[in-house]
Amino acid sequence: MKIDLTGKVFAVTGAAQGIGAAILSELRAAGATVAAMDIDAAGLAPLEAEGVTLHSGDLGNRETTLALCAEILERHGRIDGLVTSAGGVRGQVGRPLEEIGEADWQAIFQANVDAAMWCAQGFAPAMKAAGSGRIVTISSGAGLKPSLTGIQAYAAAKHALVGLTKQLALELGPQGITVNSVAPGFVLSNPSTEKQWDAFGPERQKQIIGGIHMRRLGRAQDIADAVTFLCSDRASWITGQILSVDGGHA
Repeated sequence: MKIDLTGKVFAVTGAAQGIGAAILSELRAAGATVAAMDIDAAGLAPLEAEGVTLHSGDLGNRETTLALCAEILERHGRIDGLVTSAGGVRGQVGRPLEEIGEADWQAIFQANVDAAMWCAQGFAPAMKAAGSGRIVTISSGAGLKPSLTGIQAYAAAKHALVGLTKQLALELGPQGITVNSVAPGFVLSNPSTEKQWDAFGPERQKQIIGGIHMRRLGRAQDIADAVTFLCSDRASWITGQILSVDGGHA
């Protein structure tokens, strides 16, 4: 199957590293123009040489995010799709419930749920006006069941993102906009996920691998391939779906 996104413009959040960077690369390989969004301006900087436009700011902040969306629309004159890859555990590891503070809880929700909401809000009017669009959120297996990380806020936020995906699919479908989510299994894609993996220890790591049908962890490219399909015309009648890309689970 050949996917051709030539002439289309996509915004990718969390594009500075890991899964977001892989998604950006795959969309560009399919011919798309990409606007990269991330809080990490230094991490985005190398992408400028590749012809990617850079838009840095805290996507958990509504005012900042709407301004970045407007900046992208002004720069490119259109938006065909949004991939919300920003998120993660914000450097946290699993701890007992009693140890979780308000700031810890809110930081994960802002990165995973608020950022997706404000980006969708910023770009939806232009997609509605065009009568078409693609929104793909990056949720997690932790949005469908308890999280391997043991992080309460992460599981709760990813469940909320799944709910947001389904609700936006219902709302935006009549305007020709599909909204789906890719739910990765455990992917070693950046320092934060590597920290989580190390925190499990050898025995827990062995148990996790043994519970995956394919007997391996995921790669960022595995997620990027699924996202690119959902962004394409080949997925024009798929919406409100959560696609688990996790190697299978026993």
